Amino acid sequence: MARRETLNREKVLDAALALADAEGLSGLSMRRLAKVLGVEAMSLYNHVAGKSDLLDGLAERVMGQIEPADPRLPWPEQVRTLALGMYRVLRRHPAVPMALVTDQSNPSAESSLKPLDALVGALFSAGFDEQGAWRALGAVNSLVYGSLVLSTGGFTGDPARHAGEPSASAYVRRLDPERLPHFSRLMHGTQTGVDPQADFEYALDVLIKGLVATAPTR
Repeated sequence: MARRETLNREKVLDAALALADAEGLSGLSMRRLAKVLGVEAMSLYNHVAGKSDLLDGLAERVMGQIEPADPRLPWPEQVRTLALGMYRVLRRHPAVPMALVTDQSNPSAESSLKPLDALVGALFSAGFDEQGAWRALGAVNSLVYGSLVLSTGGFTGDPARHAGEPSASAYVRRLDPERLPHFSRLMHGTQTGVDPQADFEYALDVLIKGLVATAPTR
């Protein structure tokens, strides 16, 4: 009989991330994960304290994939690099941002907080005080996570497709252009396709222009 491979925390997180990527946050449970790994659910608790700890581990692993910005770059470029890196990495693993925005995960490991620390450092170098940096960080986070909500099927669909794409045509047909002329025009005009990342980059550039305009060292 083949000897069962020894389980450890890394292998548990590997399997959990693959399961969450495939089935979304709602499909990730300790029982389901144990079945995938071919073990009893209780044996998982030798490696993770519970689902919250499991989700924190996934967030730490995913956030650790965000590439750092070159500190020699001008601060607006550092902000852009870090925000775009957050968006791209989190978009590949939509269950993780869902866990973060619903407060099911609150990772505190250094690897998960490094990108935010670098982002705040760039804002401090622009001359923002603590309150200004806090507000600017909130604006960047709102853009990143809000864009993900709008472009990944509510964090549960294919991250390469727009959330409304499957039913967009039917939705547009129900609009009355006489009663909703402006929204109808907009929706009809975007039926040729959308590019979520291009939309995010446009919004990010607009946000950074606003930060530059209000930065104390402008």
